[in-house]
Amino acid sequence: MINIFIYFFFMSLMFLILFILSMMMYMGDYSIMLEWLMISFNSMNVELMLLMDWVSLLFISFIMMISSMILLYSYMYMMGNKFTKRFIFLIILFVLSMVLMIISPNIISIMFGWDGLGMVSYCLIIFYQNYSSYNSGMVTVLCNRVGDVGLLMLISLLMVSGSWNLMFYSYGSKLMVFMLLIAAVTKSAQIPFSTWLPMAMAAPTPVSALVHSSTLVTAGVYLMIRFNKLLICTYLSKILFFLAVFTMFMSGLMANLEVDLKKIIALSTLSQLGLMMMILSLGLEMIAFYHLLVHAIFKSMLFMCAGVIIHLMMNNQDIRLLGNLKEMIPFVMMCFFISNLALCGAPFMAGFYSKDFIMELIYSINLNIYILVFIMISLMFTVSYSIRLFYYVYFSNLKFYSYMNLREDSLVNISMMILSLLSIIIGSLLNWLFFFDYYLIFLSFDVKMLTLVMCLMGCAGMMIFSVKFLYNNLNLSYYLSSMWFMNYLYMLIYAPFNLMGVNIYIVDNTWIEFKGGDFLYYMLKHLNKNLMFKVYMNVGVYTYLLLVIYLMF
Repeated sequence: MINIFIYFFFMSLMFLILFILSMMMYMGDYSIMLEWLMISFNSMNVELMLLMDWVSLLFISFIMMISSMILLYSYMYMMGNKFTKRFIFLIILFVLSMVLMIISPNIISIMFGWDGLGMVSYCLIIFYQNYSSYNSGMVTVLCNRVGDVGLLMLISLLMVSGSWNLMFYSYGSKLMVFMLLIAAVTKSAQIPFSTWLPMAMAAPTPVSALVHSSTLVTAGVYLMIRFNKLLICTYLSKILFFLAVFTMFMSGLMANLEVDLKKIIALSTLSQLGLMMMILSLGLEMIAFYHLLVHAIFKSMLFMCAGVIIHLMMNNQDIRLLGNLKEMIPFVMMCFFISNLALCGAPFMAGFYSKDFIMELIYSINLNIYILVFIMISLMFTVSYSIRLFYYVYFSNLKFYSYMNLREDSLVNISMMILSLLSIIIGSLLNWLFFFDYYLIFLSFDVKMLTLVMCLMGCAGMMIFSVKFLYNNLNLSYYLSSMWFMNYLYMLIYAPFNLMGVNIYIVDNTWIEFKGGDFLYYMLKHLNKNLMFKVYMNVGVYTYLLLVIYLMF
């Protein structure tokens, strides 16, 4: 287990080095590109390219810092587990796949990191090896394969253009951008591919903290940040805008009705991803990147707090059984409160600087009034489910065993202490260090205070709406909490493929098994040895003749 501490110190050191390097690159306005020509055929060059600029290095530094905290947290969380070593190696492989994807401007090298993320995420989701984990892992991998196919088709389309270096394209065809969009939408779980994200909660909580803060689900957003100029050249940016707004709305509504602690936090991630995609589709990629970094800090801490609660409650995740935990685990609850406030966008917390900025940009853009109403209601939902979760964990009575042995772990508290400090200051810190050239937006006082008013309305009105109205309408609440029946839509889509798989398996076990390779082997084995020799000789002669003819022409 001592390996965890080695990895922790190495990743912490990498965070400091990369953060300072990214600041230097930002101030000096320069970047480094490495190019390695692997294969050249016809006019196509298969290259492995690495681009290190301030954006990629800053993102990698945040991933290193969050990963180091999660490894320290895993020391306590996975203690006593039989396969801890496998778990640690999978997490490190996961981080390396994400790093490879981040520093790749070339679609081939992006594919290596992208597929690595998909493969390792499947291994991590099925880590506990039970029926629920296998189901969740299969849904995740099937949804993400759609995006992988989009990237593969984009690779084949770019062969026509003569280069896979997508970073150097100033304009792309609609089909190219559509393939890129499919890849980003599936990885970042936008509608209609949102089903897999709450199901991925079957993984251990340290994995959830890593996946939902800075790695898997942010890969699609990062892809769109890198290739945003291609997106805004086409009308597909409008389609992404609508998908993102409805994802925000749907996830916020569902989180107000969910009772699983980890799923509520997962749906809050989905809501924030919708916010990032929405501002990306308007062509403001650096603002989306700003919110991505800020969100990664407080979301990882929120998952850590949830993990401690679940661990101490004997793996219970139902928030209706929790309550009054501030008396028993005060430090964890303090961190939970800080990260919840940052998620809501409470004034002068980390989330406020990016979230309020995005909302003010939305107000200053000429938008459809109905879409604006949807965005504002989604903002209210964010505050509503955060306050609801806060109420259940803090103020209601503990409806569990009469005797509980609750304690806090010092290692976990160290990692939470660092993240809680960053959850307060990281918004203003990044604004001062990197984003000082985005000036403040001047709006009238009424519009400026609109976001704060909507947050306060979310505290009061939506709680009454979700508790009084929806809990008394079971059919409606079931419809809203099942992602608008998207789960069942997936059952309909994948049913033919599953049946086809069953039929192929039957054929493989019967006809191919007994009439295929084994049958031929049996026949040849019992034939005359002279006949066998003649067969081999004839095959050898014919192969030699074909080779000679090919070389002649």
